[in-house]
Amino acid sequence: MADHAQAASDDGGKTPAADRGRSHDGRGESPEERADRQWQELVQEIRVAQTGVQILFGFLLTVVFTPLFHDLPSTDKTIYIITVVLGSLSTGALIAPVAFHRIVSGRRIKPQAVAWASRLTFVGLVLLLATLVTALLLVLRVATHNMLAPCIVGGVFLWFLLCWFLLPLWARFRYTAED
Repeated sequence: MADHAQAASDDGGKTPAADRGRSHDGRGESPEERADRQWQELVQEIRVAQTGVQILFGFLLTVVFTPLFHDLPSTDKTIYIITVVLGSLSTGALIAPVAFHRIVSGRRIKPQAVAWASRLTFVGLVLLLATLVTALLLVLRVATHNMLAPCIVGGVFLWFLLCWFLLPLWARFRYTAED
């Protein structure tokens, strides 16, 4: 990358001023344009996850007020508490990029804001996965009253890992050109 930048600056002034500082990744964007594009893409991704986690979290908050909740064994109540805490943490992590952006907006650190927002979103997705798995475990324990619930939850957990993480990682390594 440094050689690329050096080559661009050693062209004897032949590169138009408008093209200096542009990336050489085939898009022809400046670092600022790239950060703007990445931010917009991230915001779209977060909208999907935020909607799901907020609906799930809202539902989870109401469970404690149902008559059936008070009759649950202590193990199921513990799973419920863990699920609510995980849902809360996931909600916080997935909303955090909005607060982060608001606080640093106008400070000319958008590339860093994009990096931090991306990290927070990833953490939020991991916490959402944990929330979904524990919620499913609770529901299946109550619905089936047998040891089949953990097996089903394990299968669903593996499915989420495959869809959310393993397949994208495989594609990243498979289709990313090595330079």
